[in-house]
Amino acid sequence: MKKLTFIHAADLHLDSPMIGLKHLPQSIFRKLQESTFEALRTIVDQAIVLQVDFVILAGDLFDGEDRSVRAQIRFLKEMERLRAHNIAVFAVHGNHDHLDGEWTYLPMPENVYIFPQEMDVKRFVTNKDISINLYGFSYPKRHVYERMIQYYTKKEDADFHIGILHGQIEGNREHGNYAPFTVNELLEKNFDYWALGHIHKRHQLHAEPPVIYPGNIQGRNRKETGKKGCYYVQLTDMDAQLQFIESSSVLWEEVMINASAIKTFHELYLLCRKEMERYRADNQGTILTITAENIDMPQEEYKSLVNGELLDILQEEEKGEDAFVWVASLNIKEKEEWTLEQLMNESDFYYELIQTARHYEQLDQRISALFDHPLARRYVDSFTDEEKRKLANEAQTVLLHLIYKQ
Repeated sequence: MKKLTFIHAADLHLDSPMIGLKHLPQSIFRKLQESTFEALRTIVDQAIVLQVDFVILAGDLFDGEDRSVRAQIRFLKEMERLRAHNIAVFAVHGNHDHLDGEWTYLPMPENVYIFPQEMDVKRFVTNKDISINLYGFSYPKRHVYERMIQYYTKKEDADFHIGILHGQIEGNREHGNYAPFTVNELLEKNFDYWALGHIHKRHQLHAEPPVIYPGNIQGRNRKETGKKGCYYVQLTDMDAQLQFIESSSVLWEEVMINASAIKTFHELYLLCRKEMERYRADNQGTILTITAENIDMPQEEYKSLVNGELLDILQEEEKGEDAFVWVASLNIKEKEEWTLEQLMNESDFYYELIQTARHYEQLDQRISALFDHPLARRYVDSFTDEEKRKLANEAQTVLLHLIYKQ
């Protein structure tokens, strides 16, 4: 039985600037800045330990088209580690690090093959004399709307056939609709494995043959929650076995807690601390969003919540922690929203203010200047209705903070 092993990773986004997070304590912000590089190092470590035949990197190796020298050197060093262990690397560039950008060129070691802008077939033979045809292309520019799947044509001269495609499955609206495809279009190619990239959520689109989005290797914002990593694949002419390998050094998480039995500020503080400890792990940091539901406590206790004091305390205690659990956001949801309704009845000003915050459907009008800006729209994805609702709720909370501080 013929067998090959490889690691499939995608969406490295090396040197991601972590926009909007510079307000964090320096130690935590530095760990976030290093997190994409740490994730890549973990993947390379595993490739070496597992002695895989090769590694596939399915697009967006770098976060921007002007990939920094720093990021390239860090990437190059990891590729050299793989070369020292005779491990080949097959990579494509995606919409973020497309070939039309401007950057200082650094040559990769000979074990790394970067697919060109036209669909190409690369033949590879393992040290056990097993042959593989790998198919793929790199983005020639940021926006590739063409159905590139049409150019993937199987060559019947190898033991295995693997397609590498950085693109969008039709029906998913979370990312740009680049190089779109359907699962049936992939299956028609009769390949043994499809190594996908572009979607940052881990997802198996098909089992036999495997059609896999491994997700990105490190979460970079609160939309990218949970464990991130890559897949270790053992592929035979009979079946495929997939094992997920976690690589993220910092986790983004969200938790909802029921505070209906809580009557005091201190009790809620203890409940939040308990939840934070659940997410604490050795040598790993966590950025946590806490939403406390069904708050029903005396007004004087409630004011100490919405004026930000509880959040300040929770954050202050984490500044010196290596395995930190940083509460980035503490959302307070009142029982039956009695506090908001009471406030709205106090004056017309409060009524109009809170009503405006609740109308999240107006968000598109408010931020149209951002999405219409030619530079910003290259990096900012549109918001879903659920994200708009969350933003409106947070705006509502900020209003309460400001009001109660007066």
